[in-house]
Amino acid sequence: MSFWADMDERAHRLGILDTKLSQAAAILVACAVIKAAPRIVTVNAWWFIGLAALCAIKPLRTFYFGKKAPAAGAGR
Repeated sequence: MSFWADMDERAHRLGILDTKLSQAAAILVACAVIKAAPRIVTVNAWWFIGLAALCAIKPLRTFYFGKKAPAAGAGR
């Protein structure tokens, strides 16, 4: 199986919760990067990093260790 086919199969395992948690993790990482300009954000960057890691746990677990997605049209 090619690399892209394997990644596509893994991506099909992700549900709506996994997708939204991944988006939240990406936004929080962006906030941590923005923290480089202290006038924009006055919150400690470690909060963003911690929240990003927390949001990323379930999607990463599903992506790497979840069950394989059923084949398209299976069960018909």
